[in-house]
Amino acid sequence: MKFLTVLFFSFFLYQNTLAQHHHHDHGHDHYKGLHHWEIPSRDPDRIILNFNGDPATSRAVTWRTDSTVTNAYAQLAVATVNSKFTDKAKQLEAVTEPFNLGQYKGNASLTVHYHSVVFTELNPDTQYVYRVGDGKDHWSEWIQFRTAKTEYSATQFVYFGDGQNDVLEHWSRVIRKAYQTAPNAAFVIHAGDLINQAHRDYEWAEWYKAGGFIHRQWTAIPVVGNHEFRGMTKGAPKRLSIQWRPQFTLPVEKELSKKLHETVYTVDYQDIRIIVLNSTDKLEEQVEYVENQLKDCTAKWKIITCHHSIFAPAKGRNFQFGRDKWKPILDKYNVDLVLNGHDHTYARGHVPIRTTKNKKNEDLQTVYVTSVSGPKQYKLDTEQMKNYKVDGYELDASGEQTQFYQVITIEDNTLKYVAYTVLGEKYDEMEISKDFKTGKKKLVNAQ
Repeated sequence: MKFLTVLFFSFFLYQNTLAQHHHHDHGHDHYKGLHHWEIPSRDPDRIILNFNGDPATSRAVTWRTDSTVTNAYAQLAVATVNSKFTDKAKQLEAVTEPFNLGQYKGNASLTVHYHSVVFTELNPDTQYVYRVGDGKDHWSEWIQFRTAKTEYSATQFVYFGDGQNDVLEHWSRVIRKAYQTAPNAAFVIHAGDLINQAHRDYEWAEWYKAGGFIHRQWTAIPVVGNHEFRGMTKGAPKRLSIQWRPQFTLPVEKELSKKLHETVYTVDYQDIRIIVLNSTDKLEEQVEYVENQLKDCTAKWKIITCHHSIFAPAKGRNFQFGRDKWKPILDKYNVDLVLNGHDHTYARGHVPIRTTKNKKNEDLQTVYVTSVSGPKQYKLDTEQMKNYKVDGYELDASGEQTQFYQVITIEDNTLKYVAYTVLGEKYDEMEISKDFKTGKKKLVNAQ
């Protein structure tokens, strides 16, 4: 009898569990067809750091949960050699933004919540730990980052051209190899076309999964590309990815039109000015912005990044506006480095042209780089590159059918640039040495 009672009770529990499971599935029909790493939950996912404010005293973090998390928090403390930092962790309430994925018909019909916190009043050159969550049982791991110094100091960062296609399958090994090469990089520039179809959430899920914890540690400077623009329906006007502003917390340049907010901005990191431009939308409006950001700039190094190549190396590509309207300003203010994507090939060149054959060149103005990190590859147009001589451009190195990442190290009066293949092998390198008093520069190409 006792055996039958136990058997009956076990059967009852089994049936009840099945019923609950069936009810749970029925309530989540809108998750059907999604990979588990696309599905939002109470646990934070898609965590990313951005610059927002002075990099020496502030940092922004953004993450995603399901819609049941209506109050979210970030905790922050100065890192210690053991776990006792938790006793002094400060808790900050996040700004929460409901976001309807289903407004784009290619996505599952569900609402998620994006949360963001801007850490302020931080100590310069200090290692911090942070975590994000619901304030109760659903927290991320503790994650470390270091604030910038207030003075000019050695800096290293990573730059990627387009990831864009098959991001989880083929871009993941690029970002991971870059992390192995430069694990202590202060930040990373993603030079546009992070994904292929602007509003498709599956592709953003791939991008976050491909980078994993690296997105949480390296502070990202995302640049908008043409593939971050798409119509919501066939034939509809192109618009910025619906995920862009919710998932990143970027500086807002109030003097610019709202359409350009969080796609055009400037970061000043340890006497390096990085100006991010939107080469897809409202180009004319950015001419004045570039001029304003450069004319009174006292930074020791000036770097511009935009998606479209000022000197396009691929067949059939031409960013005439960039050469006609932006380049003269870059020349005028002696910009050091321009980092582009878009053309799915590799090219590094400089202006102005010199007749000397020496490796060391005097009176350099600007080095221009186009690169690609994803699997989609185009052919170089060598004749087109020769035609840029009328613009004062000379090609120094090129490549095709190769996935790259670049590591840039700035120390003392030298900017050292190295392009690596996805195998971690050096492909191209150069150095710019600069006299900060006169602004005169020398370019040293690798042998």
